[in-house]
Amino acid sequence: MRLQQLLVVLDPTQEAQPALNRAAWLARHSQAHLDLLLCEFTPALEGALWLDSTRLEQARSDLLAQRRAWAEQLAAPLRAEGLDVSVEVRWGKSVQQTVLDRVAERQPDLVFKASKNHGLLQRLFLSNSCWQLIRKCPVPLWLVHRAEWQGHKLAAALDPMHVADKPAALDHQLIRTGQELAASLGLEAHYLHCYAPLPRTLVFDAELIADYEGYAQRCAQQHRQAFEQLLAPYALQAHQQHLLEGFAEERIPQFVEQSGIDLLLMGAVSRSHLDRALLGNTAERILEAVHCDLLVLKPSQT
Repeated sequence: MRLQQLLVVLDPTQEAQPALNRAAWLARHSQAHLDLLLCEFTPALEGALWLDSTRLEQARSDLLAQRRAWAEQLAAPLRAEGLDVSVEVRWGKSVQQTVLDRVAERQPDLVFKASKNHGLLQRLFLSNSCWQLIRKCPVPLWLVHRAEWQGHKLAAALDPMHVADKPAALDHQLIRTGQELAASLGLEAHYLHCYAPLPRTLVFDAELIADYEGYAQRCAQQHRQAFEQLLAPYALQAHQQHLLEGFAEERIPQFVEQSGIDLLLMGAVSRSHLDRALLGNTAERILEAVHCDLLVLKPSQT
């Protein structure tokens, strides 16, 4: 993974900027350029009837100038450290579209954005920019989940059986990215796969019911073989490999918490069908539960 251009989405409504802190940490290790992006939108300054077009434009310009001055204050100490930092401030109703436009212009290697837990209703109607960027951002997306950062361990969630309908190459991409980040940032890398046999209460085949334990053992063996086969070319140590029984949205957050994982790597595939859009994919469901940073990769990225 290249680490030369990092796009950081600032949040003008918050004093703390964990996304910037995380990106600056990475830039110190990689000497990457930091491109700070601030998107401002105030409904009162969008088509206000009590202001003519000239005054309306001036009010927006003044507000953007204030925001730029604030962003430059954030950039100043980083520049004093010797980091290369640029600032871009734009007016835009849609944060995610502003980010996507900037991505198209600058082609960054990573996008950093602070993330918060959001309720099911927001996820259903895709009203949150994080969900939109998970679906649409064409470059890796680093969602910063909390301000605290230890920078010790990462984990990559893999799907060798492709039950989530991911392309096989995406797993290898996740493994390689994990290895590259571990080497360049000094992180301890782990690789995990979750599997869940069909619960006994949902088995309606009489033969399977009669031999449910055998079915569960065969299921475990199939996943173990697929997991080992996936990892075989990478000569990983045993303590880095974790085969977990249970649903991913339950077991992965447990593993993250118990193992002290700082960064979780996951693959995501954009969906256009209505049922997929409503339910979301595994990466989205896990984002609701984990308390570490999440790095989301799409297929065919290097």
